[in-house]
Amino acid sequence: MFKSFFKKKKAKKLHTIAFYNLENLFDTKNDPYKLDDDFTPNGFKSWTPKRYRQKLIKLGKTISQIGYAENEMPPVLIGVAEIENGKVVKDLITVDSLKEINYDYVHYESPDERGIDTGLIYNKDYFEVIKSETITVWINNPNGERDTTRDILYVHGKLNTEEVHVFVNHWPSRRTGDVATGYKRVQAAQTIVDYLAKIEETQENPNYIIMGDFNDGPNDESIETLLKSGALYNPMKQLLSPVRGSANYKRKWSLFDQILFSHNFFNYEKGTHSFAHANIFDEHFLKEWKGKYKGNPYRTYVGRKYQGGYSDHFPVYIQLKYNS
Repeated sequence: MFKSFFKKKKAKKLHTIAFYNLENLFDTKNDPYKLDDDFTPNGFKSWTPKRYRQKLIKLGKTISQIGYAENEMPPVLIGVAEIENGKVVKDLITVDSLKEINYDYVHYESPDERGIDTGLIYNKDYFEVIKSETITVWINNPNGERDTTRDILYVHGKLNTEEVHVFVNHWPSRRTGDVATGYKRVQAAQTIVDYLAKIEETQENPNYIIMGDFNDGPNDESIETLLKSGALYNPMKQLLSPVRGSANYKRKWSLFDQILFSHNFFNYEKGTHSFAHANIFDEHFLKEWKGKYKGNPYRTYVGRKYQGGYSDHFPVYIQLKYNS
């Protein structure tokens, strides 16, 4: 009995911080101001209320289990990408697997042309929002027109008793080529670097957690731009492998989904959090089980064909130990 109690008490000190690209989590209603026509019952993908509900149930199951093997707790923070609006996040956190958790969320509409945004789900028992806002990423295409990409979501809050600055990102895609679009992601990185400098004008040694689908890997210029200041550490670099990643395109693994944090999380003072480990949540149930795509993320759609899966990305996560 005492051994079991001690193990549970010890595990409770570990807190999971996750990021998950939810792969086009749209509701089924047509919004005339968004490019969401495909994701309606009469649209290209026949996106019905039943399919929407099934996806929410699957995503909820996934979120509830991220990091659970290590600490028997669901994540306290989950950054999410590819959400249409706040309603889909509200629907997500009220599915059976999540409704008993004291989750709330932060979301703002962004100018993305596809109508997809980022958000932050947080457990109110462990995290308190002090302030939140969006950070605009100003990018122009070669023709001088503005590229309306996703805003960066910034949330300043308290994790247990420790203040943290959280940034949730979904940087411009590689749709027209990684080299041709690389400058856009470097600009997104520089936008964060400039914002960190602004925070540091009034705060000494702030704690940062920077997560997202960066559409670049740990060794690309944009991520290196984030690291140049010396304030951040990227634990995902150790996870980069030819045989494992968070997404797979043309049979090649990538690790575009990452969580970086400030070096403060290597401290062990009372009332602070210290880094325990990082991982990709790529459990068997999230994978294609057979065929030529065996082992890849089990997607909702492949083209217009409905697969009924989870997402084309695996979640990634870190765990922080609270030093009480």
